[in-house]
Amino acid sequence: MAGSTPGTDVREVAAAFAPQAERFLQTCVDVATGVAPEAAIPLLLLATSDVLGAGARLGAMVDVVPPTRSEPDDGEETDVDPLRIGLALVLEGIDGYTEVVDPVLSDATGDAELSADLATVAAALGQGLQHYEAGHVVEALWWWQFSYLTSWGDRGASAVRVLALILGHLRTDVLDDPVVQAELEALED
Repeated sequence: MAGSTPGTDVREVAAAFAPQAERFLQTCVDVATGVAPEAAIPLLLLATSDVLGAGARLGAMVDVVPPTRSEPDDGEETDVDPLRIGLALVLEGIDGYTEVVDPVLSDATGDAELSADLATVAAALGQGLQHYEAGHVVEALWWWQFSYLTSWGDRGASAVRVLALILGHLRTDVLDDPVVQAELEALED
């Protein structure tokens, strides 16, 4: 790892991150299959927050540099579309939201979906896990770090914000509010 801090061992960092990635993926699969629909929002909030904390540590590290410039082929890319569709079904009625696309560069807004955000995080973590499980630890850590900085960190952070807001509305809004009622009904289905 180029420029790593003294005592930093890439294998230790990857070994600590891999179980967190696996927990996130398992939670998403569980929620998408409808295991506990009444707990979907809290479970997704916890899993996404946890993996984002670990990702932030990766983002704060100096750049991980793999020994070669080519990424090893450790199998086919996992199709996360079934996961995204399952999450969209569970989150029906509360999946879509509006966000500021890049608050650093402009105030332009765009449409986003929790299910797509979570699937983006899952795809990146899954690809890193493929490298890790194939024994390509440096490549796994590089992929997790690079994709955190370029995609899944941002998508996960957006998802956490929206999940926290939904949970707040569900728990604190007046029950005769039509929006809250619709959210509650969507979660109960």
